[in-house]
Amino acid sequence: MSTSQPRKALSISNCNPHVKEAQYAVRGELAVRSEEYRAKLANGEGKDLPFDSVIAANIGNPQQLDQKPITFFRQVASLLENPLLLEHQDVLINNLGYKKDVIERAQWLLSEVKSIGAYSQSQGAPGIRKSVADFIERRDGYPSSFTNVYLSNGASSGVNTLLHILCAKPETGILVPIPQYPLYTASLSVLNARCVPYYLEESQAWGTDLQAIRDSYEKAVSEGTDVKAIVVINPGNPTGASLSPEDIRAVLKFAAEKGLVVMADEVYQTNVFIGKFVSFKKALRDLQKEEPGKYDHIELASLHSVSKGMVGECGHRGGYFELVGFDPQVAEQIYKFISIQLCPPVIGQCIVELMVNPPKEGEPSHELYKKEYDGIFNALKERAYALFEAFKSMEGVECQTPAGSMYLFPTINLPPKALEQAKKEGRKPDEFYCFRLLDATGICVVPGSGFGQKEGTLHFRTTFLAPGTEWVNRISKFHKDFFDEFR
Repeated sequence: MSTSQPRKALSISNCNPHVKEAQYAVRGELAVRSEEYRAKLANGEGKDLPFDSVIAANIGNPQQLDQKPITFFRQVASLLENPLLLEHQDVLINNLGYKKDVIERAQWLLSEVKSIGAYSQSQGAPGIRKSVADFIERRDGYPSSFTNVYLSNGASSGVNTLLHILCAKPETGILVPIPQYPLYTASLSVLNARCVPYYLEESQAWGTDLQAIRDSYEKAVSEGTDVKAIVVINPGNPTGASLSPEDIRAVLKFAAEKGLVVMADEVYQTNVFIGKFVSFKKALRDLQKEEPGKYDHIELASLHSVSKGMVGECGHRGGYFELVGFDPQVAEQIYKFISIQLCPPVIGQCIVELMVNPPKEGEPSHELYKKEYDGIFNALKERAYALFEAFKSMEGVECQTPAGSMYLFPTINLPPKALEQAKKEGRKPDEFYCFRLLDATGICVVPGSGFGQKEGTLHFRTTFLAPGTEWVNRISKFHKDFFDEFR
């Protein structure tokens, strides 16, 4: 009788190869090691470590790095989670500091969703989608219909939905900016589709280069790729750049010329430090108004999220995307796809409603809301520039002026001896630098190779979400010591 153990049906050799090929550097090996350090410190076992705290600067996760939630949002959410509290409005107002508009908003949202423990419509609760459409109208000055708004499980879910619809065959290609948030390349790998990279111009504040886009498109087509869409991340991740209106119009005109769907990832639209955010929707409507009929065939999908900006409610998983110019039959397939997943989290939908429809001037909660919102914005801007100034003072580091989002993406010019040591250790040079930074300081950043970068250049991405400046000093000291070691 055989005593061998039954073989498992699933092994690394026979699971989906496209999942194995996908790379997602933001939560890769560096992040895993940083969490090991965090656990070690929490268990009192970190006396041998040269730092006493771990800074997760690898991911835009504001509340993990002590950004405080906005009071209005959390008070409304508490009533949605426990509607029985609404039976004691006197206690809420007189003892717990709730305002009348908090109670009224919670009551209205409950009238729309019935219970946050119940499924909503697959596209999201109609009343909340109407609030989103109203927000888009106010922002852009052009009409928006709630029928074209799809609530989602964060913007990432919307990206996943759209790519599933777009990627019809292995030859399907999507133009993706490089550097880019690795959600796009990872998703395309899983879908067995092709990433068609186009490089952003670092010397032009990480702006788009239309000729670079055109060259990438033509090269892909010549290789048999069916290029279906172009992705634009504005403000940029990981670059922190904010596209000019001229760049946006150029992308739209190119999309019109080549018949491409435009995916506008605009989750950082309130994180703009220089200039003013211009949405792709507004730019498209402006073009259509200026030259009637010429751009009416453009298909645009714009995405937004509660995870970023001053809201920072990543864990509540709320977002939306709006479709403009899509064929109704395609929209039906999008609806079918999201229906398979039933519906986005209902509490996340409610947070979306609060984001797009915050307390207005004259309402009881407005003063505190504005104070908190402005305080978060100003603190982020202050930290961004403090980090920028630190990078400017570091040997071999170049960095663009912070313009938006939550990140800086500095260039690092490493000494030859550091490049040699990285090769000996079997690591890419920027990865080697980032591991040494983590091991010496407890600060976790992401190597530029995880986002894509021009050959011969090295970068890393860091958030500027962590409070204070002590951690910035850690980076400066490490960098000096690193260069001294490898001169």
